[in-house]
Amino acid sequence: MYRDNSLMPKEAVRLTVLGTLLSNGPQRYGDLAAAVRHFTGRIVGPSLDLMGTSLEMLRYEGLIDALDGAGMEDNALLDVTAAGRGAFQTLMRAHVRAPGLDDINKLVVALKLRFLHVLDLPSQLEQVDALVALYETDLARLTDLARHHDGDPGLLSAWLAHDIVQVEARLAWFRDLYQRLRD
Repeated sequence: MYRDNSLMPKEAVRLTVLGTLLSNGPQRYGDLAAAVRHFTGRIVGPSLDLMGTSLEMLRYEGLIDALDGAGMEDNALLDVTAAGRGAFQTLMRAHVRAPGLDDINKLVVALKLRFLHVLDLPSQLEQVDALVALYETDLARLTDLARHHDGDPGLLSAWLAHDIVQVEARLAWFRDLYQRLRD
C-alpha cells in the first residue's frame, strides 16, 4: 500500500481476485483470470500496472489454493484461504486516494462497491462513510477552484461546473446508500 493506506495497482488486482472468489465461490484458473482481466480492463482500460499480479503468486503467498490439488497449468479449481480472507478485509478497508479520482481510484471504488456485500454491516457503513467523505473533499476542492477562477476567460469554469455536478451526484448517491444500509 501507499503511505496514505491506499491501494497500489497490484493490490487492486489482489482485491479483484479475492473478492471475485469470495463473492462468486470457487472458480477455475482460466475463468478467474478472464474475469479479472475483463473487470479491470473495462474500468481502467489496458494497463501495464495491472498486469503484474499473477494468480500463481497469490497461491504461492497462501491467499488462494487449489481445491482439487491440480496445478495452475491444469486449470485448477481455486478458492480463497483463511489468509486470503484476512487480506481481503485489509484491502477492502484501504483508503481511496484524494484529491481527484484517477483510473486506479475509480477501480478501487468500483471494487469496494462490487464486494461491499461480503463485509459485515458495520464495515459496510464504515466504507460508505469513507466514500462520502472522499466526495465531500473532492466537491470542496472543485468548488474552491471554480470560485477562484470564476469570470476567467476560456472554458475552465464550464468544465468545472460540469465536474461539480457529477461529484454532487456521486455524493448524493453515496449518502443515500449509507441511509439505505442503516435502515
